[in-house]
Amino acid sequence: MTYLILKYLITALIIVWVSEVAKMSDKLGALLISLPIMTILVVLWMYAEWVSSLKISNHMYYTFWYVLPTLPMFMTFPYFLDKLWFWGALGCSIIMTFLIFFVYSFFLKKFWINLI
Repeated sequence: MTYLILKYLITALIIVWVSEVAKMSDKLGALLISLPIMTILVVLWMYAEWVSSLKISNHMYYTFWYVLPTLPMFMTFPYFLDKLWFWGALGCSIIMTFLIFFVYSFFLKKFWINLI
């Protein structure tokens, strides 16, 4: 139980730290969060818990494929923000990301890559 609490604390501290850095510097905050910090943490936690190399490898493989359809959100959110305020922009960006993901996953099935 202590280990689980430690995982929560370390992960939460990193998220809070990056959000505080982002308040001071847009560019540095964006740079830090663009690094695959969460993916690295997940892989470290998996490794520390003796998860098989195959599971860790699969995690990294699928993370690559799942990141790609989320990238347009970073370009469309600022556009929507000017038009729809914060919550509208966030909602539209999330909906758009889901739509792109489903089209993308349908397309990748033709190449034997199954994401769903």
